[in-house]
Amino acid sequence: MFDKRLMEVCPESKKYIIGNIVLQWLELFLNAVMIITIARFIAQIYERNWGPSDLAVPIAIIMGTILIRFFTTRYAIRMSYLASKTVKKKMREMIYGKLLKLGLSYREQVSTAELVQESVEGVDQLESYFGQYVPQFFYAFLAPVTLFFLFGFGGSWGTAAVLLVCVPLIPGAIMMVQKIAKKLLSKYWGQYAQLGSTFLENLQGMTTLKIYQVDAFKNEQMNEESEHFRQVTMKVLTMQLNSIIIMDLFAYGGAGLGILLATRAFVQGRLELANCIFMILLSAEFFLPMRRLGSYFHVAMNGMAASDKIFKFLALEEPKAKQEMLDSEKLEIVLQDVRFSYDGEREILHGVSLRIPRKSFIGIVGESGCGKSTIASLLMGRETAGSGSVTIGGRELGQVREESLMKTVVYISHNSVFFKGTVRDNLLLGNPDASDEALWKVLEDCQLAGFLQTEQGLDTELLENAGNLSGGQKQRLALARAILHDAAVYLFDEATSNIDVESEEAILQQIHRLAERKTILMISHRLANVADADCIYVMENGSIMEQGRHEELLKKDGVYATLWRTQQELEQFGRG
Repeated sequence: MFDKRLMEVCPESKKYIIGNIVLQWLELFLNAVMIITIARFIAQIYERNWGPSDLAVPIAIIMGTILIRFFTTRYAIRMSYLASKTVKKKMREMIYGKLLKLGLSYREQVSTAELVQESVEGVDQLESYFGQYVPQFFYAFLAPVTLFFLFGFGGSWGTAAVLLVCVPLIPGAIMMVQKIAKKLLSKYWGQYAQLGSTFLENLQGMTTLKIYQVDAFKNEQMNEESEHFRQVTMKVLTMQLNSIIIMDLFAYGGAGLGILLATRAFVQGRLELANCIFMILLSAEFFLPMRRLGSYFHVAMNGMAASDKIFKFLALEEPKAKQEMLDSEKLEIVLQDVRFSYDGEREILHGVSLRIPRKSFIGIVGESGCGKSTIASLLMGRETAGSGSVTIGGRELGQVREESLMKTVVYISHNSVFFKGTVRDNLLLGNPDASDEALWKVLEDCQLAGFLQTEQGLDTELLENAGNLSGGQKQRLALARAILHDAAVYLFDEATSNIDVESEEAILQQIHRLAERKTILMISHRLANVADADCIYVMENGSIMEQGRHEELLKKDGVYATLWRTQQELEQFGRG
């Protein structure tokens, strides 16, 4: 019912939780003052012992308590917000810090979709846990004890004792369903994360699914997972509704018993009318805090189920600190007998060996699914080779510090990421110290300056992921940002796919200029883009089948020559 780990994570929330409890207790006391005032006034009316002048004091007390309760309620809500705000910020900082420690290879241990759900929706669930459940957990035990003494001094210790004994029946009902709830909610979050991961993967790979005509199969798979998630959700709702019925039975049954006992004591002459009315009106307050705790319990269990996932992620073993730094003068890249599998079962790369000398232009070609982009992921440190070695400048990639790798190697894909802001903001991500003159120079080189001059120049606003630019303009802007970074190695992964001919020519022109002074690795399905490369590696089914210059590969009349003739025929047909 209470997770100490969460309190240890954010001890500064304790003062806000205590403040919330004190304000709720003060609100209960004020409510008792108002009700006893009303009860005594009703008793005066019943005994016909009052006059118009007697209204002033009761009305003043009632209005005063209402006014003070307004502020106590308002600040109690404020305390709830501050308690939850602190923990949400702290948990997200911890998740982000863990991500930095795990590095780019975090995807080997947890899926991106699951991590997003945990850090967004999972952390949001903790808002209700800290802001509502934890304060209510303590207040629900404090309120009945307070009312016990108020009822006792009011003249009926017997009624107070009976009500106090009935109160623990509600937490007893909560504990009965706790084990079931924990198991169900854990299964619920697991299924929810799985469904989110499947949806994200299918959405990102929709083009590939369409090409291989397996989108219908994936649709059926998602329908099955959605049905499983629906069934788990309905089980959770059924459990919650059943437990609410039990808690309502104890809460309102106990309040009814208190009213019955107070009325009986009044009829028997053992209780004054004012005290009887006071107890009747406050009997429900014995049980409502516990009843409210029961309502928050289900939200809290959801938060604790989410926190279990978060703590499991935070407990992942971190890789050893990487110490190696890359030397810009020694940047030969070598893959030696590299094997790799995403799921540990189906091998994607089968003993791949290739060499990328410093300041060379290397091409990797092959049909879709042959493993080209997997090599790019390995070189960027996003994946770790199952066996074999990947070295840069003679240093094992797994030992190179990520900041050094990011500074040395720039990755440009067919779907570059842009942030909402101006063109200047996005370009300065490549080089924060670049002047406006340098920005315009690189835009001119990438044939994008003319377009921006018709807009607002460097202050042209970009929507999220540059949604207001065409595909070709986005790729040219991505290239401009990469050039500004001035890295030693440029890795182009299908950077010219799905764009117009003009943009493709502009990008290829800049790539050939870069190749004169930088190391270029270009992965492309279109062979004409790498025809001028110093060496071309031809891949098929996860293996290097051929390597050499364009003319040499055509003379071999092998895989490369077959692909070249096929593409030339298709392009000629397209022109015709």
